Amino acid sequence: MKHVRTTPVLSAIALACGMAVAAPSLAADTIRIAFGGPVTGPITQYGDMVKEGIYTAADVYNAAGGVNGKQIEVVEVDDACEPKQAPVAANRVIKDGIRFVVGHTCTGATVAAAPIYNNEGVVMVTPSATGPVLTDGKNYEFIFRTIGRDDQQGPAAVKFIVEKVQPKKVAVLHDKQSYGQGIAESVRDGLKAASLEPVIFEGINAGESDYSAVITKLKAAGVDFVYFGGYHPELGLLLRQGAEQGLKARFMSDEGAGNPDINAIAGDAVEGMLLTLPADFSAKPENAKVVEAFKAKGRNAGGAFQLSAYAATMAILESIKATGSEDPAKVAQHMHANSFDTPIGEISWTEQGDLKSFDFVVYTWHKDGSKSIAEK
Repeated sequence: MKHVRTTPVLSAIALACGMAVAAPSLAADTIRIAFGGPVTGPITQYGDMVKEGIYTAADVYNAAGGVNGKQIEVVEVDDACEPKQAPVAANRVIKDGIRFVVGHTCTGATVAAAPIYNNEGVVMVTPSATGPVLTDGKNYEFIFRTIGRDDQQGPAAVKFIVEKVQPKKVAVLHDKQSYGQGIAESVRDGLKAASLEPVIFEGINAGESDYSAVITKLKAAGVDFVYFGGYHPELGLLLRQGAEQGLKARFMSDEGAGNPDINAIAGDAVEGMLLTLPADFSAKPENAKVVEAFKAKGRNAGGAFQLSAYAATMAILESIKATGSEDPAKVAQHMHANSFDTPIGEISWTEQGDLKSFDFVVYTWHKDGSKSIAEK
């Protein structure tokens, strides 16, 4: 496996920080990369994180002169994080002749879009979809991700629960969606293997406003720890309503719940919540110039998906540069055969397009919106 160094591009970040880079107009001399994810819907914040990473990478490359003499253009395609809308979005990408996608954002939507891209020979790199179902047994050639899988995230959560929290009675809840249920099942199975079998494993209906019935059930079972697989709107309500109803249990969730908006929903009840998240790559000294490129555009590099989206965009563009071609087959082949220096570290992929390694970190979430590495 060859190693791709990208320091010449990073040296251009200072230029990107010091000048405004206008989005190129649609033309034959641009390289178009589609963003696939929620532009509308209840969890657009996750799409915003991904977009910030893509746009910042595009700005940096454009400030450095582009790739192979062409500027980078980002095209937004909305799937509202809905599996039913994702194929529509994917087909729009195909129809528009776009051959590279960073996204989709949510696991369910990504799973629905991926076979379309793979069949049509479009390179897709998701920076946020963690479900193993995306790649397991698919034999995809053009599908990659720059984030770990739930079967990497789940064990990190289980290890912390068993070794640090040591609860007496655990409940595992999920939102009945592909992503939420998948990570919840991973945690449930891990707890069982550690002889801490959950007393409740149950799904709730996403989008509802009253979870008092399940909270009553948790209280009756004497649960002192709840793991939730899903997104922040439902978890925020569970936290707030649980506190209102006197539920004395600590909550833990996945990176899909790591959204500052959960504080507005849960209020003070969010204090002490545990989350598995990608490491805070923005805090690493070697990423200072990349972080500054985000700040120069009024963007935040410190969320769950910004730098994984930057890395996804970077891997595509470096492969186009290295091959001297925008042929997706050549780009995908180059990505499979090489490793890349990125803000999330050196990345390389397995044959099925998963990262060979990725670490999730357990954080404690605070009511002021900050987070700290969890101790217990």
